[in-house]
Amino acid sequence: MESWIEFFITQSLTYSLLLVGIVSFLESLALVGLLLPGIILMTTLGTFIGDGRLLFYPAWIAGTIGCLLGDWISYYIGLYFKNCLTNFYFLKNNQILVKKIKSVLHKHSIIAIILGRFIGPTRPLMPMMCGMLKLSLNKFFLPSIIGCILWPPIYFFPGIVTGITINIPQNSENNYFKWFLLTIAILIWIGIWLLSKWWKIRKINKRNSSFFNKNKIGFLALFAIISGIIGLIAIQFHPTMLIFRKIFFTILLGS
Repeated sequence: MESWIEFFITQSLTYSLLLVGIVSFLESLALVGLLLPGIILMTTLGTFIGDGRLLFYPAWIAGTIGCLLGDWISYYIGLYFKNCLTNFYFLKNNQILVKKIKSVLHKHSIIAIILGRFIGPTRPLMPMMCGMLKLSLNKFFLPSIIGCILWPPIYFFPGIVTGITINIPQNSENNYFKWFLLTIAILIWIGIWLLSKWWKIRKINKRNSSFFNKNKIGFLALFAIISGIIGLIAIQFHPTMLIFRKIFFTILLGS
């Protein structure tokens, strides 16, 4: 997959931006996005931004356009094909997820549409469900635009960091920096993952006798995130961080 992406990225700016748009579009398209490893694809694209083979702002714009097209087409698919979708195999076998999405959309539609874009299973389902529930365009379009603007850079970010880190000149001090940065990233990722698990089981009875009960998962999530944040603060004083910042801001400034 990465070699296929790299082939298009290295062909021309037009091809590379078209690829970003297609990936973002498919990631957002009703049901299709469930089949794609979104975070892997976007992180890979972010790696090419970090090593200078792909421009950040054009990629951001292409990603946003792809997201918007995917969202809006999904909305109208849900609106016009509601009866067919109700009997669709995936939806019939995931009624709990479908009911949760409907419940959240009824109570907090704007927040649900924005946050739903950043959660793998709900990203390609939320716009379609909005159409199926006949949510008004006024309530759908604005949060869809906000979510689509924010999603690409956030999903690019781990790849950008990876791309920059890989291209930092090799020496013993820099290698130590790379491992330190990798450890911090893993701690924060594990913390966020554990926090999502804690959120899912927060209503389970506290007397749950399993080893990894709600309280322990919450504690581990907090420990991992705090450790990652402390490491992130500490690494700011590493000499190699000056090189990292210089490359990072060069990417952001587009120079």
